[in-house]
Amino acid sequence: MTASPTPVVFVHGLWLSASSWQPWLDLFAEHGFAPVAPPWPGEPPSVEEARANPESAAGFGIEEVTRHYADIIDGLETKPILVGHSFGGMITEKLLGENRGIAGVAIDAAQIKGVLPVPLSSLRATLPVFKNFANEKRAVSLTADQFRYSFGNALDPAESDALFEAWTIPSPGKPLFEAASANFSPHSPAKVATDNSERGPLLLITGGKDHTVPGSITRSTLKQYRGSSAVTELVEFPDRGHSLTIDSGWREVADSVLSWIEARVGAPATA
Repeated sequence: MTASPTPVVFVHGLWLSASSWQPWLDLFAEHGFAPVAPPWPGEPPSVEEARANPESAAGFGIEEVTRHYADIIDGLETKPILVGHSFGGMITEKLLGENRGIAGVAIDAAQIKGVLPVPLSSLRATLPVFKNFANEKRAVSLTADQFRYSFGNALDPAESDALFEAWTIPSPGKPLFEAASANFSPHSPAKVATDNSERGPLLLITGGKDHTVPGSITRSTLKQYRGSSAVTELVEFPDRGHSLTIDSGWREVADSVLSWIEARVGAPATA
């Protein structure tokens, strides 16, 4: 009897289409995995459709997105490896804490409950949402200049603008409001089971030049896991910004993730 390829579920964050994972999907498939990158609830299948129908994604919060991916995982034959970026990194942490994956990689993961530092660069990066409280129930788009600060600050402006045109979509404002109030809410959806010692290994990745999720947030996130005996590790890419999963240096990050998975989980089971 042959084994099925190990599934890998990729979870994107705010303002990037699920299709932005395509180079990762191709690479992981070449290495014998069965990768998928499902869109968020309400997210149309293409960048063009998402931009034409911005409110289709409005109103979805952290818990709704987490349950959406949990349902997808429950439909798989075996537990997957989870890989998430930004708010997708937070969702990855939540799902791993629920034992829904055999391992997790959270890249520039959004701030979970218990993480206290809120650097000024993070506040500026999220200002397009927080400047209007009504955005909690809306979908919000970035301008090219806002994207360049939040995602592409470590890139040549031309590359940042090209990524903006290729991958950005409107995204719900609700998750940002929930994360911002997490430490004042005992039942915040941004809470993660960081004390779970039975979960699979977790890798946290940070970009040293990230404006949206600076390294101080990721290092504080690592400290939240000190009550768990499960493997939790951190890798930093010093010269990278929040665009590190989609820019011209994506392969360096992806290769690092593959190497970590091989070391912590083993080679994929293939048919």
